[in-house]
Amino acid sequence: MTLPKRMIPISKPILGEEEKKAVLETMESGMIVQGPRVAKLEENFAKVIGTKHAIATSSGTTALHIAMLAHGLGPGDEVITSPFTFIASVNSIIYTGATPVYCDIDPNTFNIDPAKLEALITPKTKAILPVHLYGLACDMTAIEALAKKHGLAIIEDCAQSIGARWGQTMTGAFGTGCFSLYATKNVMSGEGGMITTNDDKVADLAKAIRGHGMRRRYYHDLLGYNFRMTDLHAAIGIVQLGRLDEFTNKRRANAAWLNAHLTRVKTPKCFTSCGNDCAASCSHVWHQYTVRLEGASADQRDRAVARLNEVGVGCGVFYPVPATKQQHIIDLGLHHGNVPLAETISNEVFSLPVHPSLNGEDLEYIAHHVNAL
Repeated sequence: MTLPKRMIPISKPILGEEEKKAVLETMESGMIVQGPRVAKLEENFAKVIGTKHAIATSSGTTALHIAMLAHGLGPGDEVITSPFTFIASVNSIIYTGATPVYCDIDPNTFNIDPAKLEALITPKTKAILPVHLYGLACDMTAIEALAKKHGLAIIEDCAQSIGARWGQTMTGAFGTGCFSLYATKNVMSGEGGMITTNDDKVADLAKAIRGHGMRRRYYHDLLGYNFRMTDLHAAIGIVQLGRLDEFTNKRRANAAWLNAHLTRVKTPKCFTSCGNDCAASCSHVWHQYTVRLEGASADQRDRAVARLNEVGVGCGVFYPVPATKQQHIIDLGLHHGNVPLAETISNEVFSLPVHPSLNGEDLEYIAHHVNAL
């Protein structure tokens, strides 16, 4: 079968007339820095996640950094996290002077393996940083139990998981949640981040830290940063957040179609708290649709990705190098960890388009070329 060539990007931000109108109204208002629209986005975000507080920031990375500081992390402390993630997860720990400790992943979910967590806990461990990778929630039942047993904070990396649930609880509501609103995310503001929490003390510190340590203007109670969001970004975010269900449902439909039609690669699964592959109760929000070429080397995977990109199927590799092998982590001496699954899977994975702009012809084109690898 020969299909007409298409150009299908790996991601495609969706900006409509409502987003454009919101930005123009913000510009005309004269209030373009942190102001009433930021406050409205925070209010709406907290309602969606189900937390008492939401604190807007300039990026997902600054959200993570602030959350670490608001929990008092610093030199001598350890934070357990996944090595298979965007580097911001690990960098945010290092920014505070704390030490990242790496827990290997579950090959079926790509998330941190809770069965391997407890062996990594030491007297220096102060927090667990689970990463809800690709839009699938980690096993928060097991992680919460360990955190409670050992008196540890939970700081969730929810950069890719807005709208995902574990049981009846949204990611970001188990501890302190950190979201990204970058342009390629399921809900975006162009650039931005959000911290969610039910802890009044953490919320108070987070608000102060993002604005040069101020609780009232020009009175600086602690060392802070300029990590604020603008009203221009918030205006986009408010509209986008209102489209969360629309975007998520379309991503889920696209992922279900791909799961049913791809044969050449190992397709991703939806695992729920019952441990079953159960599409009916799946809470995956499919920020990325990530498949595996099982047994492939990185070179073999990269050649497959190149072939797909050549025919117009946009692909990405998220992520080709685990944190334990990143050069700056090695240079800092923070690369030690027994994570063979993360290292193997980083050679095999690549992601295919799953965004809401795909149509039926796009999906057929993707499946045809992937199955022809």
